[in-house]
Amino acid sequence: MKDRFGSNVLEAASRILVPFMLLFAVYVVIHGHDSPGGGFQGGVICAAAFILVRLVRGRGAGWELSCSSAVVLSCTGVGIFAGIGLLSLVFGGNYLDYGALPFSLEPAVKRAMGTLGIEIGIALGVTGVLTLIFNLLADSD
Repeated sequence: MKDRFGSNVLEAASRILVPFMLLFAVYVVIHGHDSPGGGFQGGVICAAAFILVRLVRGRGAGWELSCSSAVVLSCTGVGIFAGIGLLSLVFGGNYLDYGALPFSLEPAVKRAMGTLGIEIGIALGVTGVLTLIFNLLADSD
């Protein structure tokens, strides 16, 4: 799947859709702790935007996510998730106990910030893994 799949119509549609897909992915991640959605759903939407660009424009489109970049993105997401959990342990709480984080904020605000950090880590991990799976499957021909 190294060739372009798109036509002029698909190219125009993807140029219009992809920015809105990325914006919606950010919205889903940010509001994931208050409403349905979160890191996994936002990560899937973000990965779908990268996959759409790769499908329409082919390899070398300019802002595709290579396999090595996808692995780094996945590891960064896991690192954020684990880092927040371990930071809670270091400051005397349980794993992922956001109330133990060392911020001088109200407990409810600390928990909201911890949840947002976890959601961002999950979104990065899911985006990287799904993009990596697509790249490996698309390049296997």
